[in-house]
Formats: sequence, C-alpha cells, structure tokens
Amino acid sequence: MSAVRRKSAAALAAAAALTLFASACTGQSNSGATDDASKESTITFWHGWSAPGEVKAIQETVDAFRKKHPNIKVNVVGNMTDDKINQALRAGGSKAPDVVSSFTTNNVGKFCSSKAFVDLNPFLKRDGIDPDRTFPKAMNEYTQFDGVRCTVPLLGDAYGLYYNKDAFKAAGIAEPPKTWSELAATAKKLTKTKGDSYERLGFMPNYHGYESTTEHYLGGWNPKYFDADGRSNIAEDPAFAAMLTTQKKLVDGLGGFEKLEKYRTSFGDEWGAKHPFHTGQVAMQLDGPWRLGMAEESKPGFEIGVAPMPVADDQADTYGKGYITGTIAGIAATSKKQNAAWELVKFMTTDTDAVVNFSNAIHNVPSTLAALKSPKLKYDPRFKTFLDIAADPNSTTTPPSVNGGAYLVSLQNLGFDIEKGVQKDIGAGLKKTAAEIDAAIAQAK
Repeated sequence: MSAVRRKSAAALAAAAALTLFASACTGQSNSGATDDASKESTITFWHGWSAPGEVKAIQETVDAFRKKHPNIKVNVVGNMTDDKINQALRAGGSKAPDVVSSFTTNNVGKFCSSKAFVDLNPFLKRDGIDPDRTFPKAMNEYTQFDGVRCTVPLLGDAYGLYYNKDAFKAAGIAEPPKTWSELAATAKKLTKTKGDSYERLGFMPNYHGYESTTEHYLGGWNPKYFDADGRSNIAEDPAFAAMLTTQKKLVDGLGGFEKLEKYRTSFGDEWGAKHPFHTGQVAMQLDGPWRLGMAEESKPGFEIGVAPMPVADDQADTYGKGYITGTIAGIAATSKKQNAAWELVKFMTTDTDAVVNFSNAIHNVPSTLAALKSPKLKYDPRFKTFLDIAADPNSTTTPPSVNGGAYLVSLQNLGFDIEKGVQKDIGAGLKKTAAEIDAAIAQAK
C-alpha cells in the first residue's frame, strides 16, 4: 500500500486552503538552466513517502539512477508535504529542494501558474520525449496547466470496484455491475436489513463514505469541469446533474440518507483491518489499488473480486474507464542545478525499468504507456483491472486550477446538500456553485 493514497475530503480541504507560491516564488519557468549535468554535482530530492517499504523503494530508484549518472549525487528527504515544500521554496537557499514530488495533483495549477516549478516542455522537447505518446491520457492532463507542463506523472492510482464474490454467488449475481442502474439493482439485491439498520449493505453511496467523492463518481461519466474560457462548466455539462441525480436516487433507494449515515458511523477506520468491506458490512466498495492488499491481509473470509466502476447508463460502451490520479514530480524554479535535476526527473518518470520497479515495490499503477505493458510487472491478476483503467483513453481525471482543488470542494459541498435533501433543485444548485467557483478563481488570479 502506498502513501499516494489520499483521504479524499482531507486532501481536498488541504488543497483548497493552501496558498502555495502565489506571490513569493522568484524563480522563472524556462529552460535556461546553465548547470552542466555531466559535471560533478549534488541535488536534493524531496518526496512524501514515509512507510519503510516506500522509502526503501525510493532509495532503490535513486541508486539505480546513480549507476547511470555517478557524477550526480542525490540527497533524499522523505515525508515532505506541500506545506513544507512551500516554505522551503519561499525561503530558497542551499537547503531548498531541486526535485520535488507531491501527492496533490490538485495543486498543479498553482505550481505552474505561480512558476514555482519550471516548465518541463523544453526539457522534454530537447530529449525527444513526446508526452502524448509517453504518458496515459488522464495522467498527461493532470500534470500541466494553461499550456505549461511543470510536472510529470510518477506512478498513479486508478479507482475501481471491489466486490464480495461470495455474497454475489449467494444472491445469484453472475457478474459485477457495468452501469449505475445495474449498480443500484445489485446493491439493493445484496442489502440485508436488520431492524432499522442493516446486516449488510450492498454499497455505501453517501459522500462521507470512504472514497465516495463527487469526482470519483464522475469518473463514470465524461465530465468537462471548465469551458474554453476557464469558467466553471458544471451547470452547462449535463454529466454533473446526471451524476448528482443518480447518486441521490441510489441513496434514497437504499434506505435514505439518515439511515445510511447512522450505519456508516459503525464502520471501522478506512486504513485499518475493520474497514467495512473487510468485515463484510458492505458488499461493494469504490477504492484504489491499495485496497486489495489491505483487504487480503485482514483475512476477510470471502473471495474478493475487482472490476472497473460502473459507468453512466448512456455510456455503457465505455465500461472499463475510471477516475485516475497520482503522484507528480517537478523541478523547483529556485534550483540552480536544473539540468542535473531534470536527469533525475527524466529517469524516475520515463525510464521503463525504473517506473516498473517502483510500481512493483509500492503497488501503484505505472505512469507510462510502456511500463503498463511491461512483462516485468509483477502483480496479482486482479490488479490488472487498475492497469487497464489507467491505459483506457476514456478514463478521466480532475483538471488543475489556479486555486487548486477549491472547485472540487464547492462541488462536493453541493453534493452533501443534495443527498441530505437540503438542495432539492439540482440545476439551481449547480448554477449557484458554478458562480461560487468562478468568483474564487477570479480572486485567486
């Protein structure tokens, strides 16, 4: 399990609250690096991983890099958050990082627009690397903003559907649902009530459920969050109203918001052995690739199945797609060794063996098309579901914004109001939320 996983609500709140680099960064986003990467040099690499196995995997990647570039020494510093990165880049100096990785793709818009990270397009072009042919489509999208590619993907997460095969068999269900209508029918069939609660719930649809965010659900549609002018498109694109309506219908069909919320309070911790999917309290669970290992380690007592999340009913032919996010890597604009830094970034993110080995070590999805097809990948056969989702050109992500993930927080808040029945007019709610998003973006510019 990798720390690239994120507790969605907390990550969104943090992304919305950050005031990353908006005015304090003095570096320029250009390819005018003057250092000689063939000479002896030392660079500093900051990353966010902290678990022993993850830290070991990072060091092994750096060691492999050093074999190819023995002249470039790398000081590796782990457990770094975006806040710490922000503080270091504001302060500058010799202790500031040259290469940075972050789990918060929502902040790419800030990284790029504030020129906190350098534009990598000139480096990619110089070395003949075509991002469109190198990275999966969704990953390619979330690593750039407004024409500036200031980050590249460094492994990723694809979200799918875990399901209790034993419960499916007992209920006479032959296969996992492929559309949201099928999800509703399957969830209802798998649900067993007990008094005014549940013995088992087919699926927890509430947004406070683990990983059940609006953006994860929208992976089953084909949402366009912003129009060509950068204004919020949520009130114009029917995908948003359709998803919110569908989710609300599912909530009501499974017993209503209050009943579901009361049951949800009985769930164990998301990262512990008492997760509701592990214990059999829910029969289907939206989650990322890390859940498979965690669930198996808890010895759940049933066979676990993995499939793509269902898609919108009118997009059944796109079944197999999903929502994608991941870790990003970039070069600090304050770095005086950008050419040497680029050599490390290039190796970690485009060298097929490096990407594959890192993926094998921490069980995240490879972030290049070549690595996704590599015969050197080692994984449980069920993990292939996530590889296929990542490679699917119909898979989607959430686009970067100048003020980070604030627009996702606004949309999620609307979702909370809709599922509780506070906001009954979804169209009106979307228009109001779109105006809120636009005002926040305008203020951030």
